[in-house]
Amino acid sequence: MYLTDRSAPPGADTEQGRRRGLGPKVAPVVLVLGTVSLITDVSSEMVTAVLPLYLVTRLGFSPLGFGTLDGVYNGVSALVQLTGGHLADRVRGHKLMAGLGYGLSALCKPLLLFAGTLGTLGAVLALERTGKGLRTAPRDAMISLSTPPGDQGRAFGVHRAMDTTGAMLGPLAAFLILRAAADGYDAVFGVSACVAALGVLVLVLFVPRRPAEADGAGMAVGAGVADGRRPVRIRDALTLLRLPRLRAIAGCAALLGLTTVSDAFVYLLLQRRAGIGEQWFTLLPLGTATVFLLLAVPVGALADRVGRRTVFLAGHASLLTGYALLLWAPATPILAPVVLALHGLFYAATDGVLPATLADIVPEELRASGLAIVGTSQALARFCCSLAFGAAWTAWGDGPALAGSAVGLLCCATVAGMVLRPAGGTR
Repeated sequence: MYLTDRSAPPGADTEQGRRRGLGPKVAPVVLVLGTVSLITDVSSEMVTAVLPLYLVTRLGFSPLGFGTLDGVYNGVSALVQLTGGHLADRVRGHKLMAGLGYGLSALCKPLLLFAGTLGTLGAVLALERTGKGLRTAPRDAMISLSTPPGDQGRAFGVHRAMDTTGAMLGPLAAFLILRAAADGYDAVFGVSACVAALGVLVLVLFVPRRPAEADGAGMAVGAGVADGRRPVRIRDALTLLRLPRLRAIAGCAALLGLTTVSDAFVYLLLQRRAGIGEQWFTLLPLGTATVFLLLAVPVGALADRVGRRTVFLAGHASLLTGYALLLWAPATPILAPVVLALHGLFYAATDGVLPATLADIVPEELRASGLAIVGTSQALARFCCSLAFGAAWTAWGDGPALAGSAVGLLCCATVAGMVLRPAGGTR
């Protein structure tokens, strides 16, 4: 839905209106969900910013051990996404499932204070990522169902920009807490728990149970079963796999995810290559987040105009360039900002563009399930990549491990470019 003049006749929000500079406004539910994500990301990124250094230097984990935990952190949510997406469609309770996910993640934050072994840390991180898996597809479904198909990239760009604002503030908060507190890591985990609780509160109070539907949409977001529709069954969700375009997108997302090195490894590599001191490590995610924030909306709008496939593949090209710089560029002062800029551009061109593509493909009543299928394929692939990259680093060193990922990414992007050729009007 767009906030337009209600006295205007249908179709007033046309291309002519946009040429006059009267571009559409984003639906209120997108802005509220963006606020929830902003607060939650402050909490999550506080932990993410310190976790690599905490595990490797404080607890003495090997790259393989860290890769295992990082894979758990990014991969467990993959399997749960399918459950969260299906249940949200089945009961048409997108807000309910999103709230359960945010709440579970918030409850896990204080448990990090008591986890000091590989097993306990793995269990806590798995539960926290379970919460993320439950909330991701229902949240993105609310965004998608509140926005006309032609402006999905813009809407997701606005949400991701707000989300990334939290990703910027989180590492900065962790940096300040580590410098100010005597037992910095415990202080970071404690403050993170409080901020996560605030995010849940905003969701409960300000996200409407049944947000207004998009112009021309056939179903209100979060509508209950009282509208006469039968509950969505698992068999209904599985029929989405018969859609050739959905299979192609899910397959390419998985293929590219297999060679996408996790953020934590990128920051560890950059610290080593650029000779960055440990006290500055938590600020590295801030560089990525800043670029992501600045580019998420314009790149999302660009994808709506020129084609989402083009922008999506260009994002992976920027990531590949960042890998090349980490492998062969000299350790100059400009190395860190350039690599972080390319890393942020990668996320701006892919993170919101991928779910935006599904608006043209997946029926409204199965939107959360379709988002979950694609998100699961990508997250499982990245889980495998974290395990493989950690093992390769342990066995052969960081340089050969990154070189292998770079070659794999080049090959996978080439295949994805051929598979994702426009078909049936899908861009």
